[in-house]
Amino acid sequence: MERIPKALIVLTWLTSAVFVVALYLVLFWAPQEAIMGDVQRVFYFHVAAGWVGGLAFLVTAIVGGIYLARGEQRWDRIAVASVEIGVVFTFINIVTGSIWARPIWNTWWTWDPRLVTATIMLLIYIAYIMLRQGIEDPDRRARFGAVYGIVGFISVPLTFLSIRIFRTIHPIVVGGSDPTALGAFNMTADMRVAFFFSLFTFTLIYVTLLWHRLRLQHLAEKIEERKLTALSA
Repeated sequence: MERIPKALIVLTWLTSAVFVVALYLVLFWAPQEAIMGDVQRVFYFHVAAGWVGGLAFLVTAIVGGIYLARGEQRWDRIAVASVEIGVVFTFINIVTGSIWARPIWNTWWTWDPRLVTATIMLLIYIAYIMLRQGIEDPDRRARFGAVYGIVGFISVPLTFLSIRIFRTIHPIVVGGSDPTALGAFNMTADMRVAFFFSLFTFTLIYVTLLWHRLRLQHLAEKIEERKLTALSA
C-alpha cells in the first residue's frame, strides 16, 4: 500500500481547520438576519456548495478539452473524479436550498427557474456517470466523457444566469438583490466575511477531495493490474 503523500496529509488537516473556522464564522460571527432569522445562515453553505458544483463541472470541461487534444488518460481520470464531486455538492446545494425554502417560501419545492435548471444540471451529470459505465473500451469511454463534459457544461452558466434572465422568486445573493424576490437580503460586512470565507473553504474542500479521489483511483487501477497479472501467470 502506497503511503499518503505528506502534502496531501497537510492539505487535509488544513482543510479541516479552515472548515472549523468557517463553521464559527457562519454560526456565531455573522449576525442574525433581521427578517429570516437563523435559517438565513443556510445560505453561506448553500451558495458555497453550488459554487463547488459549478467549479467541478468547469474543471471537467477543461480537462475534457485537454484529453481530446492530447489523448492522455490522466485527464479523463480527473474529469470523472471532478464530476463525482460536483454531483455530490450540487445535490447538497439543492437540499440546503429546500431547507431554507420551507420556512421562507412555505414549501420544500417550487418550479422556480433556478431550481429547475439546477436539477436539470444535476441530472445531466448523473447521466454522464451512468452512460460512461456502459462503455467498455477505455479510449472510446474517455472520448465520450470529454465531449459530454464540454457540451454538458452549458447547463452551468444557464443555471447561474437563470435568476438574472427569467422572472424568479429566488434571491440574488451576489450582484444585487431583487426586492420582489422572496427571501432577498443585503449582506452586512460581517456577513460578507462569512460568505466569502465559506466560498474559499468549500473550494479548498473540493481540491482536497479531488486529490484523495485521484489517489484512490490510482490505487484501484494498480490492484486491477495485479489481478490481471496473477490471472495470466
